[in-house]
Amino acid sequence: MSSPSTSQSGAPSAWSVVQPFVLGGASGMVATAVIQPVDMVKVRIQLAGEGVAAAASRPSPFSIASSIVRAHGVASLYTGLSAGLLRQATYTTARMGLFNTFMERIQRDGTNASMLQRAMAGLAAGGLGAFVGNPCDLALIRMQADGLLPAAQRSNYSSVVDAITRIAREEGVLSLWKGCGPTIVRAMALNLGMLSTYSEAKSRLEPVLGKNSTTTAFGASAIAGFFASAFSLPFDFLKTRLQKQKPDPTTGRMLYSGTVDCAIKVFKKEGPRAFYKGFTTYYFRIAPHAMITLLCADALNSMFAKSK
Repeated sequence: MSSPSTSQSGAPSAWSVVQPFVLGGASGMVATAVIQPVDMVKVRIQLAGEGVAAAASRPSPFSIASSIVRAHGVASLYTGLSAGLLRQATYTTARMGLFNTFMERIQRDGTNASMLQRAMAGLAAGGLGAFVGNPCDLALIRMQADGLLPAAQRSNYSSVVDAITRIAREEGVLSLWKGCGPTIVRAMALNLGMLSTYSEAKSRLEPVLGKNSTTTAFGASAIAGFFASAFSLPFDFLKTRLQKQKPDPTTGRMLYSGTVDCAIKVFKKEGPRAFYKGFTTYYFRIAPHAMITLLCADALNSMFAKSK
């Protein structure tokens, strides 16, 4: 992590303040562009067999992907990409920028941050970033789930702007923060597993593999991706279910009244293993995304540090 540059007056320059936010967001957008098809499959797996016993619904990632391609073409795997990119421009910009800002403050006197301090910085940055990015996250889920509905009930959103505008108009502005609770908890768990673990793993690998080596960065990001996946999947599952739901056309009622109600109904009808449905797909979505994001962020930070 590079130290912030200062102006002639001794105060941090404007670029040094916004740099961790800009580079973090840009890194997340690159990762999303690469991983989007896997994310599409992950969402469809989590929504498959909703309300059905676990044994009756176990679609594989390959069967889901092939059915999407057969029905709508290869390009449909990138459905919701605009929402995904905008989500990274808000959520990842905030969480990566805040985490780096928190860490710079913790290590201002030159001391190394403890694992607890890294964890607290990751939790705070994840929660705040998730709140900012929830409208885009909701739009992404709605766009990806739209193809599962009968043709007459589909919204056929043309873009993330169209999705957010229509959801706000039809369901109210506050509905853009639907599922915000599990989204925040999921982000806190993911950040705890990703950023704090990456930072800790990197500090432990550097004496063995070298301080600025690609091997160190790759190894630390792989470790971070695993813990990020394991910590956050149950909350990601609940978030997907809550954000996908719309009022019943006949009764006007929602299937789930909230996070706890959703968790209880899933546990009773689908079993405890449902919360880790699609773990392999989720891992291959989260781990590479985390690795690409972290490696891009490190590369961009190094590039700008050398240009000073």
